[in-house]
Amino acid sequence: MKRTVAVLLAALLGLSLLSGCNTMRGMGEDIEQGGEAIQRQSSSY
Repeated sequence: MKRTVAVLLAALLGLSLLSGCNTMRGMGEDIEQGGEAIQRQSSSY
């Protein structure tokens, strides 16, 4: 029983870490797009 709970908790932890990586990657892409938009606007003046 304890082993099953430990495996389940490990699996949940692994899934949460993987989803966290996707979240950070998406946030990085959003920040990059924002920076590119600022560069485009500043170069037009």
